[in-house]
Amino acid sequence: MLSVSAITPSYNQGRFIGRTIESVLSQQGACDLEYVVMDGGSTDETVSILDSYGGRLRYRSERDKGQPDAVNKGIAATSGEVIAWLNSDDVYYPGTLQAVLEVFASRPDVDVVYGDGDHIDVDDAVIEPYPAEPFRLERLKDRCIICQPAAFFRRRVVERFGALDLRWQYTLDYEFWLRLAKGGAVFAYLPRKLAGSRFYPQTKTSGAKLTVHAEINDMMAATFGRVPDRWLCNYAHALVREKWKLAEKGRAFTPAVALASLGASVRWNRGVSGALARTTLSWLTRGLIRPGGAL
Repeated sequence: MLSVSAITPSYNQGRFIGRTIESVLSQQGACDLEYVVMDGGSTDETVSILDSYGGRLRYRSERDKGQPDAVNKGIAATSGEVIAWLNSDDVYYPGTLQAVLEVFASRPDVDVVYGDGDHIDVDDAVIEPYPAEPFRLERLKDRCIICQPAAFFRRRVVERFGALDLRWQYTLDYEFWLRLAKGGAVFAYLPRKLAGSRFYPQTKTSGAKLTVHAEINDMMAATFGRVPDRWLCNYAHALVREKWKLAEKGRAFTPAVALASLGASVRWNRGVSGALARTTLSWLTRGLIRPGGAL
């Protein structure tokens, strides 16, 4: 039986972390499980909740350099062959680890197993399915098709490709999947609901979309040398809506997104691809853009 190290980075998530912990510990019968919570020095009820579990888990509460640093410390403090990374407001669904380990056991070549997930609200109700898809690197470049809490990887990939990059506070998981895939890691998609990813106004990414999109573009440029046109346009959409304060139904919105997309391409790619030039020209001449700013 493969051993599993479950790692939860945490900071001031006392209202959710109990549900996260229970969802992990409920998997114990399916595997040899060690569970570590790396807390960033929470000042809410988190530490008292962690204390209440006694020897059922290990934890450390101290200041860190953010979420990727906490995950990396958890990886270094554990020894399981398979790493399960679950944030302190997310949950596993029943039977998740058993299903994942069956794939790993039957496919020794597979480095990463990921499945379907849901966006869930503060009460655990499903908001919408996460748009996971079977793996293709080119598709992963265009959108993150991997739901982080529903993804699991062998320790050997960390030894081969390195741990999380501390530069990326919003795209830490996305960059990690892309780096692994670029290096030749083998991904397997499991078409089964494995986890719930918490989505509410206070989540790190939901309140900073422009910052998130800028980091995605920085990360893509650092990883591949250029940013896909789709991400440039998504950044432009966020810029026009959030910073320029233009309404999506206004006449100026579409040409503004077109111009912002061209500016973003010059900023990150030092030029404009033929496809983006044609697309933005059509927006300027016909005043058309699909909802959400995507190509």
